[in-house]
Amino acid sequence: MSIYAISDLHLAFSDKIEKPMDVFGADWINHTERLKEHWVDMVSENDTVIIAGDISWALKLEDAVWDLDWLGNLPGNKVLVKGNHDLWWASITKLNAVVGANMHFIQNSFFEADGYAICGSRGWLCPGDEYYSAQDEKIYKREVLRLRASLTSAKEAGFSDIIGVLHFPPTNEKLNSSGFTELFEEFGVKQVVYGHLHGNESFKRGLSGNFNGVDYKLISLDYLRCKPLKIV
Repeated sequence: MSIYAISDLHLAFSDKIEKPMDVFGADWINHTERLKEHWVDMVSENDTVIIAGDISWALKLEDAVWDLDWLGNLPGNKVLVKGNHDLWWASITKLNAVVGANMHFIQNSFFEADGYAICGSRGWLCPGDEYYSAQDEKIYKREVLRLRASLTSAKEAGFSDIIGVLHFPPTNEKLNSSGFTELFEEFGVKQVVYGHLHGNESFKRGLSGNFNGVDYKLISLDYLRCKPLKIV
């Protein structure tokens, strides 16, 4: 069994949603077809794919169901973390009621895959970012608490091998430590994946490689050219 990761699928299969992604450049042309082709070629039913946020452009769950069904029909278990555009994200009870058994949502919790605990939260802008505000401070602190809850649940269940997941980058553009990086270090996490960044200039500003003993990988769909990244 293998574990893959990708983020920022930006699906929009509902007839009510008009969000053509090719306006953002060549990397987004036919991105759903290319993603499906790579996915089916790489992923087996026993594998797990982490999807680190910005899954659907839908505003309501009833419209996101089209995108969740499309994902559910692809091979493997899917582990989903909320992104800033996932406004359709409802309570876990409501989410579980509309998806199949191979779809798993992380919120103050974790998912076990092949001996690994997959933990995470949406994350947020980090202190020191040029756009960081008092309102961001409130959300940032809440997301740090959610990440701690997720990591704690895995540790209490006896897991030592943990994969961390965020939608937002784990640091500001200066690559300073944050509450997120400190938690990953505290809990002995060795590998973290995240998304949110798009375009070559943004890619350069994201944390990559080893940082205080933790390996960080950017997994935005356009960065990976629509090809899920095998991380285990």
